[in-house]
Amino acid sequence: MEVKTPMMENRILYVRLPCNPIFPIGVVYLSDHVHKIFPHIEQRIFDLGTVPPLDYASALDRCIDEFQPTLLVFSWRDIQIYAPVGGRGGNPLQNAFEFYYAKNPLIKLRGALGGLRIFIAYYVELWRNLGLIKRGLKRAAKYHADARAVVGGGAVSVFYEQLGKSLPKGTIISVGEGETLLEKFLSGKEFRDERCYVVGEAKPRHRLIHEQPTPLEKTACNYDYIETIWPEFNYYLQDQDFYIGVQTKRGCPHNCCYCVYTVVEGKQVRINPADEVIAEMRQLYNRGIRNFWFTDAQFIPAKKFMDDAVELLQKIVDSGMTDIHWAAYIRADNLTPELCELMAKTGMNYFEIGITSGSQELVRKMRMGYNLRTVLQNCRDLKAAGFNDLVSVNYSFNVIDERPETIRQTIAYHRELEKIFGADKVEPAIFFIGLQPHTHLEEYALKEGILKPGYNPMSLMPWTAKKLLWNPEPLGSFFGEVCLQAWRQNPNDFGREVMNILEERLGRADLEAALSAPMETKGKQLVEV
Repeated sequence: MEVKTPMMENRILYVRLPCNPIFPIGVVYLSDHVHKIFPHIEQRIFDLGTVPPLDYASALDRCIDEFQPTLLVFSWRDIQIYAPVGGRGGNPLQNAFEFYYAKNPLIKLRGALGGLRIFIAYYVELWRNLGLIKRGLKRAAKYHADARAVVGGGAVSVFYEQLGKSLPKGTIISVGEGETLLEKFLSGKEFRDERCYVVGEAKPRHRLIHEQPTPLEKTACNYDYIETIWPEFNYYLQDQDFYIGVQTKRGCPHNCCYCVYTVVEGKQVRINPADEVIAEMRQLYNRGIRNFWFTDAQFIPAKKFMDDAVELLQKIVDSGMTDIHWAAYIRADNLTPELCELMAKTGMNYFEIGITSGSQELVRKMRMGYNLRTVLQNCRDLKAAGFNDLVSVNYSFNVIDERPETIRQTIAYHRELEKIFGADKVEPAIFFIGLQPHTHLEEYALKEGILKPGYNPMSLMPWTAKKLLWNPEPLGSFFGEVCLQAWRQNPNDFGREVMNILEERLGRADLEAALSAPMETKGKQLVEV
């Protein structure tokens, strides 16, 4: 059913559903794009991330009563079930490990109670967000009987099939980016060929999320306009330590077995023109912002995009914004001495690399497509260029074919990174992969009978959760024991403590063993999936 309201009468309210206070770049970019195409449409951004929890419903009601939207665009960022850090009233990973692996009955009970609190908070949050969507749409219908809702965002893109069963009929569920979807919808054109579907009208197309996004030439966000439609904008400008998101590209060309970015954003990398990125940063810089987070899936996703990164960083140098800092996710195998010099010169003061394992054999089996030896050399170049800040290295233990020898290799690799940057500058972030829909790991789990077809990836029931929190035997109990010991001994430096305990128990391999990957023709490799 198409919107009957003439285009000039459309009033769009963007509702960012509650989440941690992270700059809501999705709704900002959406509203900016709509304004550039349809400058006469009235818009407003309402960010529930800045509202106290007890006021969510009443604040939403007041906003709708005042603005009287014809179209509600809900942004749902997080349905993060598993995390290695605190959240939802506790540490989900710690509670799960205490419940599953603790030998002391009191610790097991504590894990069970903590898990129960997280279980309740998770479902309360899920029902609350669904309730806010329904409440907002019902409220808007008081003023415009044919008011519609579009629901998108990171959480929706991953769980679009499951969420469709709980949303009001007629809701448009958007997967991935939504600019061209909104553009077609507001123009009265057929929009269902975009990555979306209408609840109650049809089931989502098979493998909808794997369809490629419509290419879009992005221009600098107009923050003068955004300021006029977003009363809470200054909330994110008050804290000088806060990082504001800027996007330099979309898409990720890789096939990492557990990662959903490559399907949500698409495998085609689309570069935002460097001049437009600088113009956007300049607007924020003039408002006092000095910390920027490049929100790309990977800042340098592949070697063919290194020239684009060099161009952008050189233009930052030329812009005169010499007192800024920036951070990003980076594939460190794609660095060059020139890039390293520019990174240090432009103020990069933190970056994350998700190597997952320090064993080249396992890196290959997880289809991650990089060379650990190259990563080390590039890190040495970065250090030589003057980088002297924090590096977060993500490790996911107990991946496919993990064994004591590959753990020893990871320890050797991590110690070499510490030697390069300094032990105090390398922060190991210990993850256990959360098995997500639409990934190669999910395909593998279904093929191996670990998961059954039709399982609910949003379930937090213990029998499902243990499978989705990827820590299979025979090493599952061992890692559970190590992590429990680390939380007991040094909870404030959990990652480093895990690495120390693993080295005490298993020793350390020769670095050359970590950097070599013998080819095998048999074994449970995700390459086969």
